[in-house]
Amino acid sequence: MSDRDGAPDPSNSAKDTELSDRLKSLGGRLGKHRVRRDKELKAETAPRQPGVAMGLRLASDLVAGVVVGAALGWGFDRLFDTSPWGLIVLFLLGFAAGLRNVIRSVGMSRPNDSGADRRHDSR
Repeated sequence: MSDRDGAPDPSNSAKDTELSDRLKSLGGRLGKHRVRRDKELKAETAPRQPGVAMGLRLASDLVAGVVVGAALGWGFDRLFDTSPWGLIVLFLLGFAAGLRNVIRSVGMSRPNDSGADRRHDSR
């Protein structure tokens, strides 16, 4: 601001400088706080799957494959009167499909496009 004769008030200039410094300091502290808060939120919202949930999912994958294979085999046998061969063959195929799903869920299968052995990868 200025006094009555048009000259700027030196005390207001000092107050503006002090206010500007305080705002810069506050901005820096807020920035640090935001970074820390974002890291905490990412850690809290990271997808977690407890051991029991993972075990139930794997068991249901295996059981679903076996049950679907057996049901299709039974239906195939009833429809074409090939008992028990349809049930046996499709039961085994369902078991293999269930195992394949379990292995894929666990991540034990290696990708075909990469020739690297995942067990020896140090990264």
